[in-house]
Amino acid sequence: MGVSTSRPDKGIALVTVDFPPVNALPVQGWYDLADAVRAAGRDQENRCVVLTAEGRGFNAGVDIKELQREHGTAHAALIGANHGCAEAFSAVYECEVPVVAAVGGFCLGGGIGLVGNADAIVAAEDATFGLPELDRGALGAATHLARLVPQHLMRALYYTSRTVTAAELHAHGSVWRVVPRDGLLDAALGLAQEIARKDGSLIRLAKAAINGIDPVDVRRSYRFEQGFTFEAGLSGVADRVRAGFGKERPA
Repeated sequence: MGVSTSRPDKGIALVTVDFPPVNALPVQGWYDLADAVRAAGRDQENRCVVLTAEGRGFNAGVDIKELQREHGTAHAALIGANHGCAEAFSAVYECEVPVVAAVGGFCLGGGIGLVGNADAIVAAEDATFGLPELDRGALGAATHLARLVPQHLMRALYYTSRTVTAAELHAHGSVWRVVPRDGLLDAALGLAQEIARKDGSLIRLAKAAINGIDPVDVRRSYRFEQGFTFEAGLSGVADRVRAGFGKERPA
């Protein structure tokens, strides 16, 4: 359980997330993930990082139960989750080498922040992607969803909390390949191996150059979104919505 790093092949670091039952990460989990990705990128032996997860799905976002357990007005869990997510998302984006996300099952909430900041996505046929934030008393990661789908689709998905399939994202060009679930890791490692055959110094320069021409400052954009998440928390709106989390909504 937790975040682990291995080296399945020369030049490749495999960062694996495992937080049963659904990979909803606690505050410390987001920081641990950020540390693992940054360390893998700093390692000069690595030329590509593959980010994947054990279990039913890739990521279910923030551990809502951790937020619900908080009492008082300090909002430590909310602040911790927001800072932890920001660090993990930034670690993927700023990783010194390309990051390939291998996504199976659900990829929700914070999962969108991770894959939206990855350099490439390989997805299983059963993968689904979405931001159910409005159903969970939160906001955020529209910055990253906008990197996966066109603007108007992003808005519709955000407002409705609906999900899209791996095949749909492949049609939009944001998913590299869609493969059977049992071939997911092999497909992701195959892409990573192709990247890792490049000169190590040059691939790092390429990553820095591509980030440098990005039209959106993802860290600043996400931080702007987080301000509204804090407002929802301070106003009591978030608690009201989270109180109904997991319960059937009235029509």
